Amino acid sequence: QVQLVESGGGLVQAGGSLRLSCAASGTVFSINDMGWYRQAPGKQRELVAAITSGGSTNYADSVKGRFTISRDNAKKTVYLQMNSLKPEDTAVYYCNGDLKTGWRTSYNYWGQGTQVTVSS
Repeated sequence: QVQLVESGGGLVQAGGSLRLSCAASGTVFSINDMGWYRQAPGKQRELVAAITSGGSTNYADSVKGRFTISRDNAKKTVYLQMNSLKPEDTAVYYCNGDLKTGWRTSYNYWGQGTQVTVSS
């Protein structure tokens, strides 16, 4: 079964750091464009950071300079390094991406989400 599995969430004090990982599992030939989203209680899901298959990145204004998205194609894994965390970063973080599962087949998948809580 193809899926994206996130890890690395948790509770951290303001100013601290966390590193999220998102690994593709199952029959996956490669990962393509990938992104991290987050959803806080009562709010819509929003894009936090994205990275293309070529390595180009973009970030939400609220996290620029604090978060870094990266990828390891050999491991089929995407990371989100989060520094200088703020209480407003508290949310469930979701990994999303296009996974190549066949010769000419790619589908979009969501991970199950990982909770990040930043205490003041």
